Amino acid sequence: MKVVIAGAGSVGRYMAQQLCGAGHTVTLIDNDPGVASRSQSLKGTDGTPVTFLLGDACEVDVLTIAGVAEADVVAAVTGDDEDNLVISLLSKQEFAVPRVVGRVNNPNNEWMFTEMWGVDVSVSTPHLLTAMVEEAVTIGSFVRLLSLEGGKARLAEVTLAAESPALGKEIAGIGLPRESTVVALLRDGHVVVPRGDTVLRQGDEVLVLVTGDSEDDVRRLLVG
Repeated sequence: MKVVIAGAGSVGRYMAQQLCGAGHTVTLIDNDPGVASRSQSLKGTDGTPVTFLLGDACEVDVLTIAGVAEADVVAAVTGDDEDNLVISLLSKQEFAVPRVVGRVNNPNNEWMFTEMWGVDVSVSTPHLLTAMVEEAVTIGSFVRLLSLEGGKARLAEVTLAAESPALGKEIAGIGLPRESTVVALLRDGHVVVPRGDTVLRQGDEVLVLVTGDSEDDVRRLLVG
């Protein structure tokens, strides 16, 4: 897979190392000469070099040189939301990149990171951290962990409390809407692959993928 990453800060460099080490072809773009010395010799975890391009990823010519037209994924992860939106829009409209990931720095701007701006998946670090804290300390609440496809799909978590209507029931018998599915269970420190006959217990951390308008129904069935 060919990946182009715009933004060679700590996030971009880490992503480049991990993806390159996993066997993907990675090009890293940044317009700051100060990061060039740290990025030009960057290598993946397996020693494969990461291609670095000094330039402004908001410019079509730079994206062309970076080979965005052949990219499978573009990740706009600079520290500036405006730049990330411009990069996402150009990648989608000018180069028809199949998958565009946009980093949200200011949570107040998250509403703009949608398909209209070319973003397929937005990642808001502040919201994600807040969700992780909620997930760690909250029992019996429906906690959104991640939004996908511009909010069309959400990954959520519920730690089943004693009053959950789902306790003692098989997953197949809960009556979850067709637009949702249980993707994993965390039980006693272990990951359990859910099956239709898996019986839910108090304290289970249920990870559920919700699409469409099924969120309220899933919350009612798991939380009460």
